Amino acid sequence: MKVSVCLSILTCKLARFAIRLLGRGGTDFPGRLALKLCPDVLGKLAEGVTVILVTGTNGKTTTSRMIEQALTDSGISFFANRSGANLLSGVTAEFAMHATVTGRCRYPYALIEADEAALKAISKYVHARVLVITNVFRDQLDRYGEVTHTLENLRIGISHCPDAVLCLNADDSLARSLADDVPNRVIYYGVSTPIYDHRVAELSDAPYCIRCKHEYVYDYVTYGHLGGYRCPNCGYCRPDPEVAVTKVYSSDTEGSRVRLEAGGQAYDTTVNLPGGYNIYNACAAMACGRALGLDPATVAGSLSSFACGFGRMEKFEIDGASLRMILIKNPAGCNQVLNFLTNTREPSVFVVCLNDRAQDGRDISWIWDVDFEQVAAMGDRLSRLIVSGVRADDMAVRFKYAGVPADKLQVVRDYGELIRACVAQDRPVYIMPTYTAMLELREKLSKTYGFKDFWE
Repeated sequence: MKVSVCLSILTCKLARFAIRLLGRGGTDFPGRLALKLCPDVLGKLAEGVTVILVTGTNGKTTTSRMIEQALTDSGISFFANRSGANLLSGVTAEFAMHATVTGRCRYPYALIEADEAALKAISKYVHARVLVITNVFRDQLDRYGEVTHTLENLRIGISHCPDAVLCLNADDSLARSLADDVPNRVIYYGVSTPIYDHRVAELSDAPYCIRCKHEYVYDYVTYGHLGGYRCPNCGYCRPDPEVAVTKVYSSDTEGSRVRLEAGGQAYDTTVNLPGGYNIYNACAAMACGRALGLDPATVAGSLSSFACGFGRMEKFEIDGASLRMILIKNPAGCNQVLNFLTNTREPSVFVVCLNDRAQDGRDISWIWDVDFEQVAAMGDRLSRLIVSGVRADDMAVRFKYAGVPADKLQVVRDYGELIRACVAQDRPVYIMPTYTAMLELREKLSKTYGFKDFWE
């Protein structure tokens, strides 16, 4: 092992230790230091490790937590980048922290969430056995560009992993196209039934055939551009999924009861997070289990006991108050949160925190593509709406135009005051922050009420 590799690993470990002593996450900076000292250190660290990569626009963190529980229940020794450090530097830091100073990984398996734009860099050094792609939606146009740019990044990443089993969302015409002209074995997964009785209005990110540009016809739509699509012109269509949700028995504020089918066998299970998009995440986890050869009954059972990722439907019980934090970052994801929230029957308090920092995306025009009008249509089921964050005033204007009554709308800029207002409520509170707002809120919640930090 070269001296530069050992020095790189040691520097990363010391930097992480020092940052944690200061009470910070330290998820990215130590990896940047390691890469400065040895640019190919990740390739050395990943040698001999069976790697599962999870990427896509929405759902990759929750899908990873589901797979993590399945691996644990299957008795597999692994590590994962639970903190959400999913860029090249963050992934490098996680490998270094789970290796000896000489570069030998302490675990035979690694479960890695990869940012969809960073996949092409990460996959140069990490040769995945399984690559799970959740979906492709428009997200942070100033960073990712249009969906065609995201697709190209994913194609490059796949080209670096010719031996990986691809787990692709059959219901997403964009993700499904990634199987074209690649040597990889592909496992399609999907939801073969509508999820919602009533859906919020949405703009499709892929209304036209990716091959011939003719408009798709849908036999059913689950959300966004997902569903039973087919092109009447060239025949491009949703493939039959190898793993599928064939029935949604029930769905409430705590989770969903579904039937999963894999390899001709049916498994009734509970997904212990609410929201139709989490049904998709569960289906992706089941497909990953199939790619790894795990017992499908074990994987299905793990969906009822996994721990959610920080800020992804995360629940906080404080002095009798019930707060649930749900990350929002793009039109498709936000509309799915609203699909869940506007179908709840109990009167609730909504909180929306909008930031425009680099990790959130500087462009906030996406809020005008979200069907916030459905929030106004809730009537008495919406008790109060609080907006906060760097762009709180923009969010207040959006809700004003959506038709939310002025006497229900409040701007609270200070996060300490915001949390106190949430804890004082006598009804459920749903907090919808963008990424940096979520980190700041969680940090204040952790320090005030003793919850775990996001990296723990």
